Amino acid sequence: MASRWRFAGIGQLRPAHALLVLPVALIVLITVVDVATPNIVLGPLLVIAPAVTASFAGPWTTGGIGALAVAAQAFIGWRLGVQYSQNLLVQVLALTVLSLLIVFFSVVRRWHRRQLAQVRSVAEAAQHALLWPLPSRLGPLQLACLYMSAEEEAEIGGDLYAAARTDSAVRVMIGDVQGKGLPAIGEAALLLGAFREAAHQHAALPQMALALERSVTRYLADFEPADEAGERFVTAALLEIPDDEPVIQMTSCGHPAPLLLGPDNTVTVPNLHPAPPLGVGLTDPDDHTLDVLPFGSGNTLLLYTDGVIEARDRDGFFYPFEERAAQWSDKTPEALLHHIQRDLLAHTRGSLGDDIALIAIRRATTPAPQPPLVEPPGDAEGERLR
Repeated sequence: MASRWRFAGIGQLRPAHALLVLPVALIVLITVVDVATPNIVLGPLLVIAPAVTASFAGPWTTGGIGALAVAAQAFIGWRLGVQYSQNLLVQVLALTVLSLLIVFFSVVRRWHRRQLAQVRSVAEAAQHALLWPLPSRLGPLQLACLYMSAEEEAEIGGDLYAAARTDSAVRVMIGDVQGKGLPAIGEAALLLGAFREAAHQHAALPQMALALERSVTRYLADFEPADEAGERFVTAALLEIPDDEPVIQMTSCGHPAPLLLGPDNTVTVPNLHPAPPLGVGLTDPDDHTLDVLPFGSGNTLLLYTDGVIEARDRDGFFYPFEERAAQWSDKTPEALLHHIQRDLLAHTRGSLGDDIALIAIRRATTPAPQPPLVEPPGDAEGERLR
């Protein structure tokens, strides 16, 4: 809180410092009116000054304004010649007690605010450990990701995403765990770890989907609450984007179909053949269909969780996701998600009903820069001696 009172520059104050004018001016105004018009008693209104100060300042400042209000009440009594009257003593005592109570509540509020800041800090650290930031470039692909939590006090939830680079392709996963709270976070952490391992062990997406199915099933068998048996599952979309083919291979496990944005502001919703969500107990790779989608240079694939399409405004209208995304189809993945985030928050007035995860992927028109070739020290030394 002390930093709010520092000078921002010569002749320039912090906003909280400037707000101090309000309670001080209020004390001065009440004192002047009470002294000038003895028939009008405004002294009890002095308690408003510390109450207003507590809304923007800390306990010490609030206490200082409270002491100033008590001094003003005593000054009014002295100017009116009633400094020893019982009525004035009661008013001064009551104002002192009320000011102390306001300071106490200011201390409690500050303590809760610090606790909330610590919780948010831990949540942010957990999010970075759980959801690793996607690189802006993987092979020939440009990527950007966005996560928005519906809970004001939290930064993480059951939505998840990950990407892995193989020898000649990029594999991506986006998913949504049914449910909220710590169980959903634990399930998301398990699925992310399983994907990062399975992405390098299975040649085909249906086999990788089956491996993730087994991991989720084992987890639910050990940790699923008894009253939620058979009700927990994970929707997920698994993608593989080859470096040398303008296609996307995709296996959907009950997840919403992505949007394919063209450079001419066109939007295509692929016709997929989704399998049931992860966690229902599938045992055959043939239960997962492999869909192949065209994906040429300049196209952008937009993956999302259902929190986007289920976001409503105050009148109950859903967010027009396809229509809005088409407006920014020519933007870079990072700029595209920035526009969607700002527009989505404006649509919902900042009140999200569910967590949201988005991934934008574009096949770059230029190859990824290659690192410079560095000759081994021995070879360089040999060339110099020849």
